[in-house]
Amino acid sequence: MQRTTFKITKMDCPSEEQMIRMTLDNLANIKSLEFDIPNRFLHVIHTDNNEQIFQRLEKLKLDTTIFSTVFLDNFTATDNQNDERKTLWTVLIINFLFFAIEIITGFISNSIGLVADSLDMLADSIVYGLALIAVGGTVVMKKNIAKFAGYFQIILALIGFIEVIRRFFRGGEMPDFQTMIFVSVAALIANVICLYLLQKRKSEEAHMQASMIFTSNDIIINSGVIMAGLMVNWLNSGYPDLIIGAIIFAIVARGAYRILQLSK
Repeated sequence: MQRTTFKITKMDCPSEEQMIRMTLDNLANIKSLEFDIPNRFLHVIHTDNNEQIFQRLEKLKLDTTIFSTVFLDNFTATDNQNDERKTLWTVLIINFLFFAIEIITGFISNSIGLVADSLDMLADSIVYGLALIAVGGTVVMKKNIAKFAGYFQIILALIGFIEVIRRFFRGGEMPDFQTMIFVSVAALIANVICLYLLQKRKSEEAHMQASMIFTSNDIIINSGVIMAGLMVNWLNSGYPDLIIGAIIFAIVARGAYRILQLSK
């Protein structure tokens, strides 16, 4: 048994972690994958040599090098799949619930920021769904879902951009800032709970760490919508709502592009 550590310089987002997992998924000699996201390291426990693993990683063009290889005397695989599934199902349900709440209240309150944030919550639900499939799923299934999810998100983001442009040239329609702030605060609390649940697992697995990164980003986005709501009130203008909406749509589109990379 060997432990090879790969330095993957361009592994800087959850989609790339999923891409790596799917690329290596059907290699029988791999026993375990451990991701050190902040330091851009992938630790692979495997039998045989690491040549085939390295060749597959190189094809992803993420600037991969072999950092070290050591032989292991003992290795015991741990099975935390059931606990991981429960956690991921919980955060998926929370995110999908707030997607529904935000998109409905977004239309009612005339807030493009809330609508955009709802799509971001939907994007996270998709990532959690992919993470659930990663816990024992097949490569073909992951790629098909990734392709559908990616195109679906891009279409939604484009529709969102068109609406932002339409409202901009109409002078920026005034949203209900109170609804914006109230719903965004509730979504912020929900994301904090999700982050707590994910961190509580203390998992080094890629799909779990990817989920934590997405949730951490959501907390920042929720704060941005809250600030936009305050600015709408202070400036008596709908433009802050349009600006935060455009930013979030760009984030959703970028996430969609990275998810599509998984389907290749």
